[in-house]
Amino acid sequence: MTKQLKEIFREDSSYKLFFLTLVISGLSYGIYKGMIDNYLAEIVSMGEFDRGVAEFFRELPGLLLVFILAVFYTFSAEKIYKIGAVIMLIGMAMLSVVPPTKLLVTLAICIHSLGEHVQLGMKNTLSLNYAKPGKGGAALGQQNSVNQIGTLAGYLIVIGVFAAFSAYSPFRPFFAVSAAILAVAAFFAMRIKGESKTDDTKRRFYFRKKFTKYYMLEVFYGARKQVFFTFGPYVLILFYGADAMIISILFAVTAVCSYFLAPVVGKIIDKAGYKPVMIADTLILVIVCFFYGFSHHLFPRNVAFIICCVNYVLDSIISLASMASNVYVQDISDNADEMRATISTGVSVNHLITILIALFGGWIWQTVGVETLFILSAVLGLCNSAYAATIKVKKTAV
Repeated sequence: MTKQLKEIFREDSSYKLFFLTLVISGLSYGIYKGMIDNYLAEIVSMGEFDRGVAEFFRELPGLLLVFILAVFYTFSAEKIYKIGAVIMLIGMAMLSVVPPTKLLVTLAICIHSLGEHVQLGMKNTLSLNYAKPGKGGAALGQQNSVNQIGTLAGYLIVIGVFAAFSAYSPFRPFFAVSAAILAVAAFFAMRIKGESKTDDTKRRFYFRKKFTKYYMLEVFYGARKQVFFTFGPYVLILFYGADAMIISILFAVTAVCSYFLAPVVGKIIDKAGYKPVMIADTLILVIVCFFYGFSHHLFPRNVAFIICCVNYVLDSIISLASMASNVYVQDISDNADEMRATISTGVSVNHLITILIALFGGWIWQTVGVETLFILSAVLGLCNSAYAATIKVKKTAV
């Protein structure tokens, strides 16, 4: 890994400190993510609707990111990255000490998410700025891999602790551990030097008529993604009694599958084309949604639980096909700047629909049942496929 990084990044850059913060913050996130759903269900007593409300506020910083970055328009990417690290630390520290009330816990999650989104906006910028000429793609790949390694380590820690202390649920002490790890990450982040210029495309909305289908695809994808991201683990917890160890094992499996299969999906997109992939992945989603919403009606409880776990992993794998929409944007963009601006706007469009789905998804589950929620996700998937089928692909010269 060290040799690979030396081949990709400039020696005069702060890439070593940057990547150290990535793996440390990834470790903190893995611990946090591995426990948060069970903490909200078991300790904070959040029901289906409450979970949707909490997710609404967690996703809100993502929607507002373009405005948040505009406030820091005079700051370098390194300085903004450092600010994000401090905000994340404050949110996690709050989570470890505030009473387990819905309001205070949601506030802590929102603050942590704000820092996370601020950093997210700078990670690609720093990776690209620190890379050697012609190594931008490899730099982004290494960034994602290092972050995944840290996150996976966090999941494994949760699995080990809950396996050893199954009679005791150490949620808040481990949020404190996660905060301490973030403090270490923030310490190293403060030592990063440089004045990298931020990507202006992330500070503004960019709309052009020719990208209308891409924006609509982001609406459908954001909606269906949010159903699984927010309510997938909650189904396993509330319906089947999955504890934090089981949820962390599931997350660890999905992380490993995504790590190894992302390059494979990328090659399929290059070989088969982005349009067939966009159509096929959401058709598979219909099957996934059906079994996730109806397994408890069709199979014994223990079998239904296993089927849902398998389908959760399968959903994470087919979600990798979302890369196809970025390839589509690249194909119809006039230049790289237009491509980056369009994808940045797509992220904001995606977040707009995800916060609405998070809010109304909990209400749908509480009012008419989880079956209806996943039927809705399947319908959105079919709409995505139908819309993707209308895309006109450029004919390549023979």
